[in-house]
Amino acid sequence: MFTGVYDMSFHNAASTRRSTSAERAAASPWMRAVSALTYPLSPGDFIDSLLPHTPRAARGRVEHIERNGLDAATITLRCPRGWHGHQAGQFINVGVDIDGVRHTRCYSISSAPERDDGCFTITVKAIDNGRVSNHLVDNLMQGDVVLLGEPTGEFVLPTELPQKLLLIAAGSGITPVISMLESLQAKDRIGDIVVIHSAPSPEAMIFGSELEQMAQRHAGLTLHRFYTQHTGESRHAGEHRGRFAPAKLSRLCPDWQDRQVWACGPDALLQSLEQQFDTAGIADHLHVERFRPALRAAVPGEVKEAQVQFSRSAVSATGNGAQSLLELAEASGLSPEHGCRMGICHGCTTTLKAGCVRDMRNGEVFNEEGDLVQICVCAPVGDVDLEL
Repeated sequence: MFTGVYDMSFHNAASTRRSTSAERAAASPWMRAVSALTYPLSPGDFIDSLLPHTPRAARGRVEHIERNGLDAATITLRCPRGWHGHQAGQFINVGVDIDGVRHTRCYSISSAPERDDGCFTITVKAIDNGRVSNHLVDNLMQGDVVLLGEPTGEFVLPTELPQKLLLIAAGSGITPVISMLESLQAKDRIGDIVVIHSAPSPEAMIFGSELEQMAQRHAGLTLHRFYTQHTGESRHAGEHRGRFAPAKLSRLCPDWQDRQVWACGPDALLQSLEQQFDTAGIADHLHVERFRPALRAAVPGEVKEAQVQFSRSAVSATGNGAQSLLELAEASGLSPEHGCRMGICHGCTTTLKAGCVRDMRNGEVFNEEGDLVQICVCAPVGDVDLEL
């Protein structure tokens, strides 16, 4: 079972300038002292060596970084030893040390499994206040090393490919979709496919030129691009101003109800698609990938102040029932082991000692001593004691 990447901490005051890993480590007297004590291992590797009974993350070397759109970058990583490949559409946990603290996030693999040069790519879009995404886009350099989990996820095409496909993406939601398209192209299996992609402008569209070239190369591929903030003239066929909405499907793809659909993007888009497909009685035609879990709002009375005890760490915190236990632990200075932050990988699973917690996705409650809870998607319901 995939367990994610360790999130252990060494705090320092490393510079935020664009530099190599070695330069960043050398920038702090504190980190130089720590590195001297753990030599020849890095501090992170030294911590891993103290945990012989837990799986270690693989290492991936950065081979190349290329800007993609206005605020994204495609990062080419050397496959680590023992790499077993991935399926198009899957994601991977990526761990990086920033200012001495190890952070883990999941990113879709944007290259095809058929790539044969011993590398794969992730494409990361920098987001506001996104510590990890901004670090990967702005500070990562060739030669740096990141930690990698195992590829995972069920947002994949079936072996027996449907005759007609509809692929819908918005923003960085194109990353698993481009992997699917590249894989189909490598296997010469691009048939009747409609692709709808949305971005603020042509310049901001991730993989815009790649999609255009693919559409020119394959007669069966129809491409529609929506620009939500663009006021210029259309440069290509299939370009649209404004925001894509499911109500436009009948015009863009008249036979959409006969197609199998894969969609990835903001939750508002996915929810509107789910509603339309459910209303049409074809909910099973729609397959979605969320970058964040769809959380159910707490009912009145569920959200109240709660005292959360992280007993193994001897730390307590006050929660409000609307913040996940993982977020609460991190805000309290702890660095719990975790992976996807979406309730998929189970890397954050922790034992409940006392109290009650609520799964923020579906409202399910856990209140038995010894229950295993995923702290990335669970919130306290009253006072809680966790084995953390």
